[in-house]
Amino acid sequence: MLKRKALEKFAEWKNSSEKKALLVTGARQIGKTHAIRAFARKNYKSVLEINFIDTPSAMSAFAGDLNADTIITALTAFSQQPLVPGESVIFLDEIQECPRARTAIKFLVEDGRFDYIESGSLLGVTYKEVPSYPVGFEHVVQMFPLDFEEFCWANGVQKETLLHIQECFEKHAAVNDTVHQKMLQLFRYYVIVGGMPAVVQSFVDNHDIAKTVMIQKDILALYRQDITKYAKKDKARIKEIFDRIPSELNSKNRRFMLSDINTNARMNRYESSFIWLSDAGVTLPCYNLTAPIIPFKTNEQRNLMKVYLNDTGLLCAMTVGNVQYEILQENLEVNMGSIVENVIAQQLVANGFELRYFDKKGVCELDFVVQKNNSSLALEVKSGKDYRRHAALEKALACKEWRLRNAIVFCIGNVEKNKSVSYFPLYMVQFLKADFLPSSLVAEALW
Repeated sequence: MLKRKALEKFAEWKNSSEKKALLVTGARQIGKTHAIRAFARKNYKSVLEINFIDTPSAMSAFAGDLNADTIITALTAFSQQPLVPGESVIFLDEIQECPRARTAIKFLVEDGRFDYIESGSLLGVTYKEVPSYPVGFEHVVQMFPLDFEEFCWANGVQKETLLHIQECFEKHAAVNDTVHQKMLQLFRYYVIVGGMPAVVQSFVDNHDIAKTVMIQKDILALYRQDITKYAKKDKARIKEIFDRIPSELNSKNRRFMLSDINTNARMNRYESSFIWLSDAGVTLPCYNLTAPIIPFKTNEQRNLMKVYLNDTGLLCAMTVGNVQYEILQENLEVNMGSIVENVIAQQLVANGFELRYFDKKGVCELDFVVQKNNSSLALEVKSGKDYRRHAALEKALACKEWRLRNAIVFCIGNVEKNKSVSYFPLYMVQFLKADFLPSSLVAEALW
């Protein structure tokens, strides 16, 4: 089984003195169910699992009074499985199909006999159906596709190697060239394979790219089916946005232009469609800033955005042409580097960052601007050999009003530093986390 970081978060939940139900969210096909099953089997004597899609008749257990005794009696009768208080967990999968089960969690947690884990893929788009949220009774863990570090684990990269690379990141030290080249190659694999567990496992088992693309296209078909099934309105608009993501990212400034869909399209008509895709975990919105000044929230322009896909492997599968072959031939600039920018966005979100960029005509453009406490950091993504050329970045750093004292360029080169610009290999983005910045960067970023 693929090793997942989420298991550590599950363990923290179980060991917490404040008992709540564990709610695991995230897009379809990212491995939520497999991770929960592995955790439950390891940590409990008995596991009662109910999937409301596979067994819709189980919803009747929540049709009557929502008190713990009534529900537990119905669930154990339905499953014919005995439960041991304090040593059993009840796993309610695809809980978005049974809104009353979500409401019942409050009473089940208060009862205290068993632990409860909920999981669902489209909870963000079915919230209106829940009669009453169990506020204060759920501990939420959001899962994503495998990030690059998890992909490294799956492909047998040793712990010592990753620790060495992380130390190079923190100390601004060059990575051994042999290791550097091997990690760049693995990163190229990650760009085209992505982090969907079924795809990653297939790649690890046979390295058949054609087969991985077939699995990716099956997942994309499932996403389109979900739009048809779960979107209450604007199904056509949601599908239009979803299908246009590759071409919009391939435009000069990556910005999603509604005029490419319809010359008369307006954001107030399409906003709910963008939100639906984001709430479903399918897309990663990245909002423009009026200025890269903290607090970023007050400077967001939510009508101007880039829209990334939740998994870069899926993006490659959606893209016209054989981009997989181009990337394997070390051409990361294919599609103007938009695919590599997407994989950086995917990793930043997995690392806890909110996505924002800065683009002002006649001023400059920054691929990403991230916030860490009271410091800000400009990020540029360079997929070609000219990564030391970044006039826009230099202009932004020179603006005293913005207080952008430091910047990172993620590139194909090795670790370097030139004044306030740090150059890191693309694969080192895994170490830039929202709860951690190298002390050298933080100290210099603060005024």
